[in-house]
Amino acid sequence: MTGRPVAAVLDYDAGNVRSAKRGFDAAGADAVVTADPAVAARADVLVVPGVGHFSACLASMRRSGLEDVVQRFIADERPVFGICVGMQLLYARSEEGDEPGLGLLPGTVERFPSGAVVPHLGWDLVHAAEGAEDDALLAGVTGERLYFVHAYYAVPTDPGHVVARCAYGEVDFPCLVREGSVVGTQFHPEKSGPVGARLLANWIASLR
Repeated sequence: MTGRPVAAVLDYDAGNVRSAKRGFDAAGADAVVTADPAVAARADVLVVPGVGHFSACLASMRRSGLEDVVQRFIADERPVFGICVGMQLLYARSEEGDEPGLGLLPGTVERFPSGAVVPHLGWDLVHAAEGAEDDALLAGVTGERLYFVHAYYAVPTDPGHVVARCAYGEVDFPCLVREGSVVGTQFHPEKSGPVGARLLANWIASLR
C-alpha cells in the first residue's frame, strides 16, 4: 500500500465517528465516515469505533450489513482498526449482553470487579506486553498516558495477541491487541493527543 490509504470509519450508531475521522486523517489516511457497506468494502482499511453497549453495538452493526464487511476484511487479511468497544467486539462474547462477538480473538470481555470505580475514565499509563517491547506500533507510546473510558475489559485465554497493557486497580488488562491484519485499542487514540496520534501514524506507516 502506497500513498494515503482510504479509511472507512464505520457509522453504525456507535459514537465517536467524527473524532475518529479527524484522528485518521491526521495520521496519514483519507478517512470517510460511512454507513454504506458498499462504500466500506471499497476502502483500503476499516475503522470500527465503539462507544456504548457491546450487544447493542453488535446488533446495530449486523442490522446495517457492516458486520459482513468487517468479516470479509478479516478473512481476506485486510487492515482493520477497532477502538474501545470496537476492540472488544473482536472477542467471542462479553458479560455486557448476549449478542455473540466477532470471535477473532481468544477470550472474553468482563466487567471490572465490584471494588473498582467504573467507568475507568481518563488518562492512564500504557506499557508493552511481555515480548512486545520493541514492537513498532509502540514507538513513542510505551510509558505514556492515553485516554480511556470503559467499564469492561478483555480477558484473553491466549495472550499471544496482546501488544500492550494497562493497570487499573487490581486488573492488568490488554489495551492494544493485534491478530494478523487486525489491531484494536481499548483506549481512544483519536482523543489521546500527540501520543494517540503517534500510535495511529505508526499503524498507517506499517501498512505501506
